[in-house]
Amino acid sequence: MKKILITGGCGFIGSHLVEFFLKKNQKVVVFDKKGKRYEKNWLKNFKHKNLKIILDDIRNYNKLDKIIKNCSQVIHLAAAISIPHSYLYPREHVSVNILGTLNILESCKKHKKSCIITSTSETYGSGKYFPMDENHPLNAQSPYAATKISADQLALSYHNSFGLKVKIIRPFNCFGPRQSTRAVIPTMIMQLIKNSREIKIGNTNTFRDYTYVEDLCSAFWLLSKSKKGFGKIFNIGSNKTHKIKDVLYLLKKISKAKSIIKVDKKRFRPSKSEVNKLHCDNKNFLKLFKWKPSNFNNKLVDTFNWYKNNSKLFNASKYNF
Repeated sequence: MKKILITGGCGFIGSHLVEFFLKKNQKVVVFDKKGKRYEKNWLKNFKHKNLKIILDDIRNYNKLDKIIKNCSQVIHLAAAISIPHSYLYPREHVSVNILGTLNILESCKKHKKSCIITSTSETYGSGKYFPMDENHPLNAQSPYAATKISADQLALSYHNSFGLKVKIIRPFNCFGPRQSTRAVIPTMIMQLIKNSREIKIGNTNTFRDYTYVEDLCSAFWLLSKSKKGFGKIFNIGSNKTHKIKDVLYLLKKISKAKSIIKVDKKRFRPSKSEVNKLHCDNKNFLKLFKWKPSNFNNKLVDTFNWYKNNSKLFNASKYNF
């Protein structure tokens, strides 16, 4: 049985992806950071005969190279992902997101392995046209976005220069169980669960295209099993947008809470850094694969219920909701 390496496999999306691949009877090796700063290690107590977890730093090339040598494919999710953190510590984002990706590409080239690099819709910045396809201009409105653009371009250069079998998956906003309460949907849910009289939130007038985490895992699976798409970028999203204010009202309805909304200016991005609208065009992905995202409202209910049943896992002082 071939082994698949998933970097960042202990995090929100990564842990779901690991479970998804294990259910498909795949052998999985996880490479993730020791002492995760913002996200929990969701695989900390998870045991499976086909799973091996290695805790180290993606910037440790020698350790990473030994693992990639013995795997058939790499799915690279490990990254510094916090946009506010990137304002304060851009050097760390450059180091992890660019040099970490370089390590993956170099080792895959050396051992002739294929890989999937995980991008983000933040690389597009505020939309110039809608829906946004893979040809949409790239616009770094945060240091985080700049490092992800750099990593993507580096990956494409390895395909063009060395024939590396690399694909880039570009998810729009993902949501679901286990997501850090730094993200907007979990932070709203946790405040509603606490029955806060006030729901503190930043800019409520932005629009996002949301994909449920299990649907994103399915997209990863389809892309990983296909012999098509090397050297290509694939948007993954629902092709529908939701205004943050409307998502909050939906959550209030689900929770039956009477909380009032309080706009917290401290939660705003700098004005030129704010991405006003992201709206996915996923036609390129749908041309190759039979994939359909779940109903947003239904999965929002599922997500709310998960946080309600697992609220003790989140420390209010640490996650600042």
